[in-house]
Amino acid sequence: MRLTRCGHACVRLEQDGVVVVVDPGSYSDSHALDGAHAVLVTHEHVDHFAEPLLRAAAEADPGLRIWANRSVAGRLAGLGSGRVTVVGDGDTFAVEGVGVEVHGELHAVVHPDLPQVTNVGFLVGDGDATVFHPGDAFTVPARPVDTLLLPLHGPWSKTGEVIDYAREVKARRAVSIHDGGLSESGNGLADHMLQDCLQDIGTDYRRVAPAAGFEPV
Repeated sequence: MRLTRCGHACVRLEQDGVVVVVDPGSYSDSHALDGAHAVLVTHEHVDHFAEPLLRAAAEADPGLRIWANRSVAGRLAGLGSGRVTVVGDGDTFAVEGVGVEVHGELHAVVHPDLPQVTNVGFLVGDGDATVFHPGDAFTVPARPVDTLLLPLHGPWSKTGEVIDYAREVKARRAVSIHDGGLSESGNGLADHMLQDCLQDIGTDYRRVAPAAGFEPV
């Protein structure tokens, strides 16, 4: 599977000619949805879900399908029958033969005074070649993960929690996402700590810069 970062939390996955885009939001590359067969949205926050961008892509391509939680799906009303599918924890489906599992229910707590929205993670792929995007949560799938898309920074986490999460998942590879709020120096510091703390469990942590021409991993 070819994995391309498209800015912040957005990732483009390509397998056997099938293109799946996860979380095209307000910080995403403007071309992230070009040629996509399907879009998966973890939750409603604007850095993961840019409604105008997704609507425009869906209107331009009648074949584009979208899977998301009920809150996001409700905001995409009017796209036509069967275009948007509501999913939740435990659901499974396939995109042109590429398997997808849904894991998780809620966004991580930012603060007790702020509402905790629904958040679902997507495990994409079959067999040992799987990629897990948790959205804004520390969800641990019930089965092994090959590549974990690791949310590096957000108002709901601290670096120690990110390290503990990666250690619990124990993926073969962890790839940085959700780092749009960090400076270059901040990213460098987080990278150093993660590499240092994950090497003993055999997880290969790597930073993949936001796409410039969609460079593959």
